[in-house]
Amino acid sequence: MLTMVLPLTEAGEEANPLLPHTAEIIFGFVFLVLLAIAFAKVVVPKFEKAYADRTAAIEGGMNEAKQAQAEAKAALEKYNAQLAEARQEAARIREDAREQGAQIMAEMREKAVVEADRIVAHARTQIDAERAQAVASLRSEVGTMATTLAGRIVGESLEDEARQRRTVERFLADLEASESARQAVGTDG
Repeated sequence: MLTMVLPLTEAGEEANPLLPHTAEIIFGFVFLVLLAIAFAKVVVPKFEKAYADRTAAIEGGMNEAKQAQAEAKAALEKYNAQLAEARQEAARIREDAREQGAQIMAEMREKAVVEADRIVAHARTQIDAERAQAVASLRSEVGTMATTLAGRIVGESLEDEARQRRTVERFLADLEASESARQAVGTDG
């Protein structure tokens, strides 16, 4: 069988295998202090720099976001102002168009009234001319018929032109007088 021999301590006791030697403890402590110093000199500044950079980046990003938000708000206000101005301009243009339309309509109505008056005046002139022509034609036909009829009734020839004319004028005057009397009676009743 195999037995293990444990080293003896200075006092002659057997050493505990779980406890390290004093030299190892001192060496470990010195190594730990050197490691802490190296860590504090090399690693911690790098972590601090990375933390500062990250903080600056975050704050810069937040500042940029605030600035971008302020610019966006300014752009929105500018857009709203331009939109309101465009709406006012559109309303002004519509109002101008309405006024121009009303003016054009008034001018067209005026032109139409003038044209209608011109057409009516022309028609009246034409009607008066045609009526005068019809009256002249009727006078000659009625005169001829009246002289022929009067000659048959009276039994004498009304060939004399002056006598014919007087007879026709008397006949037409009597005819116009009876027509006027008939119209006066018709309007009174």
